[in-house]
Amino acid sequence: MYDAIVLGSGPGGYVCALKMAKLGMKVVVVEKGEIGGTCTNRGCIPMKALLSVADLYHAVTSKASRFGIAVENVSHTPRLFDHMRRSVLTSRKGIEYLLKKNGVDVKRGEGILEDAGRVRVVNDGEEVVEAKNLIVATGSQPVLFPPFDSVDGIWTSDDYFKDPVLPASVLIVGGGVIGVEFSTFFSTFGVNVVLVEMMERILPSEDEDISAVIHGKLKKNGVKIFTSSKVTKLEKRERGYKVWVESEGMEKEIEIERVLLAVGRKPSLPVGIEKLGLRMNGGLGTDSTMRTDVEGVYAIGDVRGKIMLAHVAMKEGVVAAHNVAGHTVEMDYTAVPMVVFSQPEIAVVGLRERDADGKVEIKVSKFPVSANGRATTLQEREGFAKIVADKEGKILGVAIVAHGATEMIMEGVMAVKYGLKVEQLESLIHPHPTMCEVVHGAVEGIMGEALHI
Repeated sequence: MYDAIVLGSGPGGYVCALKMAKLGMKVVVVEKGEIGGTCTNRGCIPMKALLSVADLYHAVTSKASRFGIAVENVSHTPRLFDHMRRSVLTSRKGIEYLLKKNGVDVKRGEGILEDAGRVRVVNDGEEVVEAKNLIVATGSQPVLFPPFDSVDGIWTSDDYFKDPVLPASVLIVGGGVIGVEFSTFFSTFGVNVVLVEMMERILPSEDEDISAVIHGKLKKNGVKIFTSSKVTKLEKRERGYKVWVESEGMEKEIEIERVLLAVGRKPSLPVGIEKLGLRMNGGLGTDSTMRTDVEGVYAIGDVRGKIMLAHVAMKEGVVAAHNVAGHTVEMDYTAVPMVVFSQPEIAVVGLRERDADGKVEIKVSKFPVSANGRATTLQEREGFAKIVADKEGKILGVAIVAHGATEMIMEGVMAVKYGLKVEQLESLIHPHPTMCEVVHGAVEGIMGEALHI
């Protein structure tokens, strides 16, 4: 008998399994698809690999001449997807190696729950595995709804990465993180992109100034954006689709080659989950130790239906592992970073300016990327760093819209996590010239001492 069965090998599942193995437990992972789950195979890794290609292409086509480099006849080929496939394979093989290295058994097949301690693994044959504990880490799947669920060939992010191509045109439904990243990728390579968002602006979960920068950049790249709009009808034609979009009280007809639905994800529940009688709360309900209300059963990652981010799933996996081992560890969601690999990148942690909404007295300071020396040398002029602090100067939130923002946000994560004061960040010597100086500039602004604007 195993100490624990982990259902699913995505970021939460494989990290949880590795941590339990390192804590001396005998662990088995059950996976019906590819090792690594959605993030490795159909999400984070392939998307960021393609966006890395797009970044290089954008740099060559838009910056080379300004840097005095003559580049002629720049083009792209279908081989740009080879980098994506290599990245996915390398990541997947890396996870497989780690599981093997740490003595974690892997059973390939669909895990069907018999009870809280038994899982039937169905592949070519059947095998029942038993354990004292069960960790459900079965992830999520794209949401598909009318009218899109009744028309053949509609892409979701899962579908796209199975056989990626560059269409002549694409209509993307949903202006959140997934929709913005796909719009960034496609438009960089000259695809005619139409982006439809039901809310009044793209990236509606973030502050308006963040949305405005990305809206402007996408528009500059040729993306046609419809906000406060929705698709009411679509028909598959011999070549592509005819789509009806309701916008500004009018209905517009759009001819498009492909349609990609990017409006979020929902928990993927394992077969037999109803036998356990678990509490549901938009997904599997847990407490802060990742325990469900059934003894010995834990849930981590997207299957909880809460914060659907790979790095959150990983941390929840570590927390669950400790508690399975008999330790008492709770999950802390105080400082969860959110990142978007747009152009420029976005990274946010803690309180958003708009969410203060009079509930707490705040001070806000922004420092423009255009005033940063390193940004000038990189020819990256768009964006800003923003600090949100309380009246005593405690840092409540940090937002960065800039080249390299996803790498810079950890300074903000530490500040929010540990309740640092602006004086503490201001006292740090930031290397020059670097992009992270925009954060220092925003901190100076909170103190009323901004030197470079």
